[in-house]
Amino acid sequence: MVEPMNRPALLLVLHDVAPPTWADYQPFVEAVDALGDVPITWLVVPDFHKHNKLDAHPQFCRQLCARVARGDELALHGYFHCDDEPVTVNPRDWFMRRVYTHEGEFYRLSPEAALGRLRSGIELFHRHDWPLQGFVAPAWLMSQGTRQALRQLPLSYTSDSQHLYRLPDFTAIEAPGLVWSARSAWRRGVSKLVSDRREHRWQQAPVIRLGLHPVDMRHEFSRRYWLQTLERLLANGRVPLTKARWMALQNDRLDRAA
Repeated sequence: MVEPMNRPALLLVLHDVAPPTWADYQPFVEAVDALGDVPITWLVVPDFHKHNKLDAHPQFCRQLCARVARGDELALHGYFHCDDEPVTVNPRDWFMRRVYTHEGEFYRLSPEAALGRLRSGIELFHRHDWPLQGFVAPAWLMSQGTRQALRQLPLSYTSDSQHLYRLPDFTAIEAPGLVWSARSAWRRGVSKLVSDRREHRWQQAPVIRLGLHPVDMRHEFSRRYWLQTLERLLANGRVPLTKARWMALQNDRLDRAA
């Protein structure tokens, strides 16, 4: 596939990848595969909600191995993907950890705690011979301790909802992303309106990320939106890449400019 740096890119990213979410994703992934050469970045959770250790699901691990062989990317997505630690009385902390999300695992971690979970995730990837370049915190929430820990590890990037960051220096690169809140019909309706406006605004953006979640796949309205948006962006000439591949191209550009 031709990857000229002056062509706009498209990054298809599946969040919360774990044994219990595969049934949600499988029909969509099969539809994407039918489109041809569209690589996917899978954000893999080593022990989803502390009840789904990947090593206890060898068949699922073999499926992930097959995706790597196909040209997809696996990235580390937290470790437990849940935040069950006590919440402080700080109003902002309470809102972020109990209203905005219950899954901001890395939002309040110390450097030592973050480093321990990150190293455990890296070891899991090594055991399965999965190449690993990126880490994405659940809900894109990272404490300063997490940032300190990431600077000590052999990873090449992390991200939030609108940027990718080159590690270890956290150089920010704009990478706008579409993401839905799909838990109810009204949320899905609002998400579509917002996403349509953002897609129009980002027509000339060098890259657009599509950030899908398992709940999106449980509703025909949102599932159809993602597939049609993917098809439309491909038809408009965007080159589909993994996050790692796109970051490698940006690193080449930054290094040449230095």
